Amino acid sequence: MVSTLRIPRLVVAAPSSGSGKTTVATGLMAAFTARGLTVSPHKAGPDYIDPGYHALATGRPGRNLDAYLCGTELLGPLFAHGAAGADLAVVEGVMGLYDGAAGQGELASTAQLAKALRAPVVLVVDGSSQSRSVAALVHGFASWDPEVRIGGVILNKVGSDRHEELLREALDEAGVDVLGVLRRTPQAATPSRHLGLVPVAEREPDAVAAVAAMAEQVRAGCDLDALWALARSAPPLTDAPWDPAQALAGAGTPPPAGPRPVVAVAGGAAFTFSYAEHAELLTAAGAEVVPFDPLRDERLPESTGALVIGGGFPEVYAPELSANAALRAEVAALAAAGAPVAAECAGLLYLARELDGAPMCGVLDASARMTERLTLGYRDAVAVGDSVLAPAGTRVFGHEFHRTRLEPGAGTEPAWGVVRPGPPRTEGFVQGGVHASYLHVHWAALPTAAARLVARAVRPGAAV
Repeated sequence: MVSTLRIPRLVVAAPSSGSGKTTVATGLMAAFTARGLTVSPHKAGPDYIDPGYHALATGRPGRNLDAYLCGTELLGPLFAHGAAGADLAVVEGVMGLYDGAAGQGELASTAQLAKALRAPVVLVVDGSSQSRSVAALVHGFASWDPEVRIGGVILNKVGSDRHEELLREALDEAGVDVLGVLRRTPQAATPSRHLGLVPVAEREPDAVAAVAAMAEQVRAGCDLDALWALARSAPPLTDAPWDPAQALAGAGTPPPAGPRPVVAVAGGAAFTFSYAEHAELLTAAGAEVVPFDPLRDERLPESTGALVIGGGFPEVYAPELSANAALRAEVAALAAAGAPVAAECAGLLYLARELDGAPMCGVLDASARMTERLTLGYRDAVAVGDSVLAPAGTRVFGHEFHRTRLEPGAGTEPAWGVVRPGPPRTEGFVQGGVHASYLHVHWAALPTAAARLVARAVRPGAAV
């Protein structure tokens, strides 16, 4: 018997980046939450920052849906897992509606995701420099792929009543519903820097005020009743919800017997990048997951037997991270004792000898510095050798996103062989129980990574 998931849902997309997707999506999430609905927030693509604002708007974890990182077959199950118990799901798209992994057709595009979820699309259009042409633009997006259902348009950056009238007339001619109009006024304050928006964890309570402002903009300018009706028009889904325990069992890695090891997971303002499913997989694999903040905590959590340090902005906080010498020493000692340590991007920099001249943990003989060059994009890679996360030859699909450069010393093996795009190269470090890399990998597509890390973690009472 096939079970069905009846969850009203919307995908918020746009013709291009910079049209106002984040303002509209976050504002919708907050506005519907204020109406008493339980809203499940989702983000297309690998971005970690927008989901933080989504979580603030809804009180639920922001979750990513990425066909490149996880495979198309997991889009529906991961959505169903995240949306469990919700009244409404809102998915913020990535880039333009039809933009995805470079050179790979619709893969990882918002359009592909909308089709997989059978969800109506709300197209956010920047109306600031056009009038009647808006109809041709929207018609083109609506007719490009007949399987993508454009349910209506929200016009952003509209200059005046007359400007709104012209835009509405044009879209009425085209037979497209206008579901909202946001005026060309100062947008809710969501400051950016070298890798996008400043994460929520770095700017509370300002982020709370920003989300409230987005909600007010949307409430005042959008027809929430019409948007709710559109969301409810989405047909049932038949995807079984993803389950971390089942994912581990399916991979042949049930939790080991014995005491639950403590896996410390870095957080706080310097390490804000993580996927919610990682902690869920670690828990299902038998770990006690304990967060800690390298900016504030001078000790690792008691009985730490393994360490996960995800992405973030250590370059912004290098002096503060360096000043916490006690914690740096504990991290170095844990790694030297052979305990498993998994580090991605920011975590890699934190484990280095120094970052922009500031001493870091010194686990790796490498020096890091900020550059002007942005390294960005999906990566297809293979594990060079056995590590705490994967056996040699394991193929992974990841994402790289940074402006730093690492100058490695000697004595370590690479973590990944990147086979696409560009010429083959190696990347990252494997040293004892340490796996450190620039590559962000979604463990829902590699559940054995969590199982391997927990299996090697030091149990409470054992000598480190």
